Amino acid sequence: MMDVPTANQSRTPFPQWAGPSGFHTPLCSPLPGFQHLNLGSPSDQTPPCPPPGQTSPWSPYSCHPGACGSILSPPYVHGTQSPPYTPGAIPQFVPDAQERSTVQQSPNAESRYGLDPELLPSAVKVMADDRAQWEGKVFVSEPFCSLPPLPTTTCIVEDGGSASPNAMRSTSYCVPCDGPTALLARLPLATLVTPLAKQNPIETPLPVCAEEVCVKGCRWCGASMCAAISWEDCGQRFYCPFCGKLTEVPWQDYQPTDGVGGARLDRQQRPELHMGSYEVLHARQGEAAVLLLAIDVSAAALRCGHLEFVTQQILTLLASLLSEEGGASWSDVRVGLLTYDSRVQLYDLSPALSRPHMLVLAETEEEMQLPAREGLLVPLRDCIDSVTSVLQLIPQFSPEGDDSTGVPVELPVKAGLAVLQTLTCPGKLLVFHAAPLIETGHAQTSSGFFGSNKTKSIFQPPEAAVSLAKACVRQGCGVHLFVLSQQDVGGAWPGHVPYLTGGALYSYNHLQGDLDRERFSRNLRRAVQAEVAYQAELSLFVSKGLRVSGCYGLFVPGPSPSQVVMATLDWQTTLAVELAHSSALDETKGVAIQAVLTYATRAGERRSRVHTLTLRCSRHLQDTFRQCQAQTLLTFYCKKMYCAVLERPLQELREELQTDLTEALASYRKHGCSASVSTGQLVLPQGLRALPVYVNSLRKSEVLLPGLRTSSVHQRLQQRCQVLRLDASASAAHFYPLLLPLPMSPANHDEPSVPLEALRCSGASLHPGGVYLMHTPHTLLLWVGARVPAVTLVELFNVTCFSSLLSGETKLPVLDNASSVGVRSLVHALDSEAPCARELLLVKQGDACEELLQRHLVEDKSPNGGASYADFLYHLHVNSVRLLQ
Repeated sequence: MMDVPTANQSRTPFPQWAGPSGFHTPLCSPLPGFQHLNLGSPSDQTPPCPPPGQTSPWSPYSCHPGACGSILSPPYVHGTQSPPYTPGAIPQFVPDAQERSTVQQSPNAESRYGLDPELLPSAVKVMADDRAQWEGKVFVSEPFCSLPPLPTTTCIVEDGGSASPNAMRSTSYCVPCDGPTALLARLPLATLVTPLAKQNPIETPLPVCAEEVCVKGCRWCGASMCAAISWEDCGQRFYCPFCGKLTEVPWQDYQPTDGVGGARLDRQQRPELHMGSYEVLHARQGEAAVLLLAIDVSAAALRCGHLEFVTQQILTLLASLLSEEGGASWSDVRVGLLTYDSRVQLYDLSPALSRPHMLVLAETEEEMQLPAREGLLVPLRDCIDSVTSVLQLIPQFSPEGDDSTGVPVELPVKAGLAVLQTLTCPGKLLVFHAAPLIETGHAQTSSGFFGSNKTKSIFQPPEAAVSLAKACVRQGCGVHLFVLSQQDVGGAWPGHVPYLTGGALYSYNHLQGDLDRERFSRNLRRAVQAEVAYQAELSLFVSKGLRVSGCYGLFVPGPSPSQVVMATLDWQTTLAVELAHSSALDETKGVAIQAVLTYATRAGERRSRVHTLTLRCSRHLQDTFRQCQAQTLLTFYCKKMYCAVLERPLQELREELQTDLTEALASYRKHGCSASVSTGQLVLPQGLRALPVYVNSLRKSEVLLPGLRTSSVHQRLQQRCQVLRLDASASAAHFYPLLLPLPMSPANHDEPSVPLEALRCSGASLHPGGVYLMHTPHTLLLWVGARVPAVTLVELFNVTCFSSLLSGETKLPVLDNASSVGVRSLVHALDSEAPCARELLLVKQGDACEELLQRHLVEDKSPNGGASYADFLYHLHVNSVRLLQ
């Protein structure tokens, strides 16, 4: 039994506690935002855990908004009425049906301290409340505005002079005025930047200004014109908020100011003067992007039998691009083709030739030198016949040489890059690889690597991969690698170059089944048709008094965190920008943060997309805590920690997360909470009620959890790169999956369908008589209870009994009934939002594969050893109170 020290005991040194999952946690750590949750006074002895089926009198199940946060207070007795509220007392609240509903008790959800998990702050309810407030409504993004809707809420954003939260989102919408105050808050000061964020279809598209008529920005620091600029001398000069210097306005750009608010008379006619986001079209035109295909024709690839299917899918896609509506834009795209084994074969696809010519590169070790032949890249409309003839011949190639040692994946990337460099153009390189991947000396799986300082040797990309990725970034070459014969390759994981260049890695199990082949077709189409920015350069500017101290995301780091260069960039790629104070800020002027993305379109146009976020600042910590959101902080913590795994041990990072959270919690309790609370109450700002469950899920993720034996090195490296790219909405869905109960067949088919409401991610939410769909950006699971009615099994799966269902990857049969149509439509809608084609995995209750689902029930104790949400919250509270004793 664990003893809780009394208030009279010394605080230093802090003792080590055995945490809920057996790991040791120092009793000093912090976090920002809470409600007041009665977890028992740390000055009392910890009571014994109650017998099974009984609830501890410590169990917190009352919650009410406080003056600047929320208060979770001790319950009285189950089944009795709470006493009436009296002035000066802590408000009481009986949870609603959504908070308190529980279908069955999950052993993994039980708290070792007797806390009722269903009565803790619910991330599901936080998201539901925000949707009820903002779903379908208009949010005006103005300078110094208050908190925007959550990233998971769909709303209409109107540009009122500050960037949309979809493009830029701050960890706090009220910045501390100076460094000491910011350190006192223990909250990270950062901004999430999604430069090419998608807009709602009904929103006004971003305005595009020609470079020649656009008002130029600061000539000192290079910042672009924005609404945060202040004008001087009747509009003859302007003050730059980023460097603090004055810039003379050229005579051709001059317009007088109105003399009232100091705004220019033409302000409403110029997007760069009154909007938070706009785009500049540059006069300089670059080369159009190309599509380059590299196909493995080694002996191993020819023996596997994949090539006929792969080449047929490529042909089908290219033909459809020409025939589809809008195919005129694709007909001009230049296409190139190469094959490789131990050597590289290029193809001259010039329409002037009677048939394509093959060029063989025998020297592949040194830097490749190619002849500048225009026939290597030809517009699709002119080369479709030549490409068709080559692709039809590839499966008939005869195996040559001995490739038992494997073919390096870097070979086709170097060859494709050489083609782009020779013809000076950016583009996408799609590599279809089937030969065995070459090992690099690391063991395939070992928990010891992840549990020690040697972890960084696994997560760090090899120097050769980094060097190749840098060359691709300079040229604007995005690599998409299709590994057709998946294997656990350990240190030889081939995904470093694809992900560092804005591409991706797609793995398949020898393309054996129809479902594997269907996923290949969908991923191929998405990789080719996705609109991306090429040769992207992101420049970051912050108000005078702040500096960019770090930038975290999936890119090759450069010398300065305020300048990021990427080969390609899609609409979902998000970077986390960490800020720090260099001097005190002016509370009356606020803070401006600007992100300028200069890039090339597929057609070769050079553009700059400008986003400027304007925030207020304050000397009061309460304002900073009130203006935070848990999902934004989760995304920042994720990107920072997943980048730090390159250099630091995993256990150290997990402890840092808990320490930061606990210290922020203690800081809010001491400096930000206006209500008088006892030591037995946990205090959370209103916007951070869900932060503990998010951070706990991050701590026990496959990337950060040491000693994990259920995942290979390949899977952990893949998940790290996939998650690093996600925006705030997708990150929240990854660390707190969407769990939906599918409607059962009604007795009366005329009854209206009930809207689906998400459930808490806990085993207690799963009923044996129900069917549930779990959705994350990269996973789609269908859990079927053992007591599902036979009529439901027939309508969804066309089987009559539970034992006839087979666990594993599946595809729902097309059946002519409302239940089947509704579920298939839901799966299709969720799939359309995913960054790649996913497997639909059917999990039967009681099957061995049920552990896969349990890993995603983030409120429960993880099968891998991660703590439950209730136990983690208990330790946060006790540790934060100890810091203040």
